[in-house]
Amino acid sequence: MAKAGNYYYDQLNKEQQRAYYAMKEGLLNLQDSFVVPRLSGKELSDIYFMIRMDCPELFYSVTFTYKYYADSTVVEMTPQYLFSKSKIREHRQAMESRVKKLARQAENLDEKGKELFIHDFIVKNVKYDKLKKEYSHEIIGALGNGVAVCEGMAKAVKILCDELNIWCIIALSEANPDKGIKYRHAWNVVRIGGQYYHLDVTFDNTLSKEDTVRYDYVNLSDKQMFRDHEPVIWKIPVCSDNDHFYYKEKKISWTTMDEVQNRTKQAVKKGKVLLFHWRGGYLTKEILAQLLEIFHKEAEAKEKRAYVSVNWPQAVLRVRFEDGAGEEELEMEEVNEGEKE
Repeated sequence: MAKAGNYYYDQLNKEQQRAYYAMKEGLLNLQDSFVVPRLSGKELSDIYFMIRMDCPELFYSVTFTYKYYADSTVVEMTPQYLFSKSKIREHRQAMESRVKKLARQAENLDEKGKELFIHDFIVKNVKYDKLKKEYSHEIIGALGNGVAVCEGMAKAVKILCDELNIWCIIALSEANPDKGIKYRHAWNVVRIGGQYYHLDVTFDNTLSKEDTVRYDYVNLSDKQMFRDHEPVIWKIPVCSDNDHFYYKEKKISWTTMDEVQNRTKQAVKKGKVLLFHWRGGYLTKEILAQLLEIFHKEAEAKEKRAYVSVNWPQAVLRVRFEDGAGEEELEMEEVNEGEKE
């Protein structure tokens, strides 16, 4: 399966593509400055960002300055490097061998196996960086220091997918202050089995607990994804397949109360965490009340108490059962906490 290549490059006009190419070459060669066609400041800034989404290996420059003469058709761009050039070369080598070493562990898996290997690695080994250090936006944060924000996690997914030959891009949505969303959000679109899907390791990262890796955002369609994601800034492929998201494939996406009751009974008996996706119509307050009644009843029968957390937009519930009587406790999960007010 071919790599996504320079996905965002292909969305640009000829003049913008010339600027993209000059910036990319300049960054790869660690130039102090380089000349590009004269475009607006916004265009230059957007293209600089697009290059770093297409090429996560360019992790060492996040901003630039530029100057031009009034009658000039070009501008001179000066990238701001995060490290000295010798340090960049060191870091580049370290990142390259880190990516190759990780990818080797998954090279014999099928496409889905590779995707889940990457997902699980990020969820288990990278912490969300609430301080939002500069390098946390890059692969060096996620793969070098074990901390990242959404952009760094999405770039780590992309570079590992590239290494394992899985088609993958980074999607980007705008902030929405009205909803309390302070920052742009980045995630991935992957092509698995010839179909496009959304994959958001950051949201799963913030939901996962020590005893439970979450897959609420693995292989979602547009309809599922945009229940709790803002519209994208730049065009991405249509993700229309609803049938291969993780919980449905693993048969933990249930449609009847009877099935929930049977599985709850088993989980209480075995002392296991119950994690499932509700697919029996919209998760309304009434449906949730019925589900809570089942958890409470089955827990009480074994002198236990149910602790329930709900990812409401994606209709995923996590229930743990502990000794002791009392009403069940209910928590509404907030995903991606670091990017909200």
